[in-house]
Amino acid sequence: MATTNDRILIGTRKGLIEAHKANGAWVLQGPALQGQPIAYAMRDERDGSLWASIDHGHWGVKLSRSKGDDGTFEEVAAPKYPEDTEKTAKYYWVLQGGHAERPGTFYVGTEPGGLFTTTDDGSSWELNRPLWDLCVEHKWMGGGRDGAGIHSIVVDPRDGDHIYIGVSCAGVCETKDGGATWAYANKGLRMDYAPPDQQDMEYGFDPHFLALAPSDPDVLWQANHCGVYRSKDGCATWDEVSDKPYVYFGFPVAVDPSNADRAWIVPMHSDGNRTTFDGRLFLMTTEDAGATWTEQSAGLPQSGAWDFPYRHSLDIAPDGRTLAFGTTSGNVYISEDAGASWSVLSNNLPLIYSLRFA
Repeated sequence: MATTNDRILIGTRKGLIEAHKANGAWVLQGPALQGQPIAYAMRDERDGSLWASIDHGHWGVKLSRSKGDDGTFEEVAAPKYPEDTEKTAKYYWVLQGGHAERPGTFYVGTEPGGLFTTTDDGSSWELNRPLWDLCVEHKWMGGGRDGAGIHSIVVDPRDGDHIYIGVSCAGVCETKDGGATWAYANKGLRMDYAPPDQQDMEYGFDPHFLALAPSDPDVLWQANHCGVYRSKDGCATWDEVSDKPYVYFGFPVAVDPSNADRAWIVPMHSDGNRTTFDGRLFLMTTEDAGATWTEQSAGLPQSGAWDFPYRHSLDIAPDGRTLAFGTTSGNVYISEDAGASWSVLSNNLPLIYSLRFA
């Protein structure tokens, strides 16, 4: 049940919207979970189920799942921090299915910095203690949110015990034994915001998003608070591929499923000015592993556009040609020629937190 090119899940401030292609045109349906803030929504490729994390201001954070095709969701047992941690889950930032050969295994990355795992399809959850101990020992701090947050979970398709996570603000962590032990994988990254005597620390970095290249799982890309980076050796080292001013600060990154050297980012002006450049909405793309970058703006607004996509709101379909992204103003744009030209899918949605092909 692989992800398709013609179905998109859009998590918004007021529910889950689905876009699908019918008779050559994109149409919207929904919302499911109407009125609820959907922090992240995705489809589990192993069984076709839909998962959504809900950030309800009054009732706290919840998980919901749909196993049928009728759009009906049911609440799933939510991961909870053990009493001895004296912590409460404030945000379920990212959801990720386990390895293809491990049905029933699923991961949730949370604020304040905990990774939860289920091996019984969501009936029960367990906090990964070795990683949590690392969080406590090194006093991981928050970036865009009050507490540290796990926003990226990447499972190596070759080995279900090999997992990378992206943490704001700790950096990239890696396990090769299913979470029994963890190591930092931040060599080559910078943290310009830290004092000079802390620049060589193992942790404290602020990845915005971490993406693996499906065609070569040893290649990973990272949009970071301090540049854009690429690793060709499984995160052992990172090479900066920034090209200021446009290829530097941003949140999402998309990688071509069949070409590890090809990627897209959506630039933002800077950390201190988190808007587009001069009201122009555009992407930057590379086909040579970040050696050179090209602007793509055809069909996108080139004046008066100050909205931007959050870290989970840019995605690429398996065909390597269909891209879509959603913005903080509820605009959704789609390209079916690898970003060369863009068209509007919708201008009228609530704020968009996540967008994923399903």
